[in-house]
Amino acid sequence: MLLGYNTNGMAHHDLFDAVALLVAIGYDGVAITIDHGALPPGDAMLRQNLGRLRRTLEHTRTRSVIETGARFLLDPRHKHEPTLLSADAAGRQRRVNFYKHAIDCAAELGSDCVSIWSGVLRDQIPREQAVERLADGLEQVCQYAAGRSVNVAFEPEPGMLIDSMARLEELLDRFDGPNFRLTLDVGHLHCQGEVPIADVIRRWAPRLVNVHLEDMRRGTHEHLMFGEGEIDFPPVLRALAEAEYSGGVYVELSRHSHEAPEAVRRAFDFLQPMIERI
Repeated sequence: MLLGYNTNGMAHHDLFDAVALLVAIGYDGVAITIDHGALPPGDAMLRQNLGRLRRTLEHTRTRSVIETGARFLLDPRHKHEPTLLSADAAGRQRRVNFYKHAIDCAAELGSDCVSIWSGVLRDQIPREQAVERLADGLEQVCQYAAGRSVNVAFEPEPGMLIDSMARLEELLDRFDGPNFRLTLDVGHLHCQGEVPIADVIRRWAPRLVNVHLEDMRRGTHEHLMFGEGEIDFPPVLRALAEAEYSGGVYVELSRHSHEAPEAVRRAFDFLQPMIERI
């Protein structure tokens, strides 16, 4: 288990400056959220930046994952749209193409996975049909990722079609694959009452390749600085250690970019001593 930080909480930083700051503080991993200023599709400097970033990660021995949850990257007017659930087939294909771009980035960087989610269902169709639509998109994405030896890590997200571990079970009845893995957000579990969190970790450990950490309160999906919510973190980290989880636990404070240097330090000072003790 290693400690990392998600760049969606450093949105006002240059990507390379963000990585340098994390390394200087002591983080061993970075979750790179692709966004307008961070490896966006169609960037003329993409290949050069990927090469520079890979050299940086290798030199500093920093692990990485690729995150795809940028709010307005594909549509400047609608948050997180289009998705694999969009009514418009062209929109769904645009999301598939973006995921292929993310997979290419992960392959170039040697990242542990590409993390994705289902999206919100916005048209009135039966749930069974919506799951079918999602599964069709996932099949395309995972097949492409397999060709590049990349894992796809699916994250249940509050408010989306697949919002819980129970809903993920429903999806797995329709779609699965050897490179279809799991991103587990600890705050989401607490928010939705999927507790004890340690039991969820033990149940899903064989599929787990990516973990998000933040504090949160029951019933409110708001990512909070550690100590401002209700989560008891030592049992969570202990469960990960007991499950022999060797991937990254990535701090996700996406609303703290305005104070990123302080937030990055506070999160490290809170979590790293716990990880070392465990």
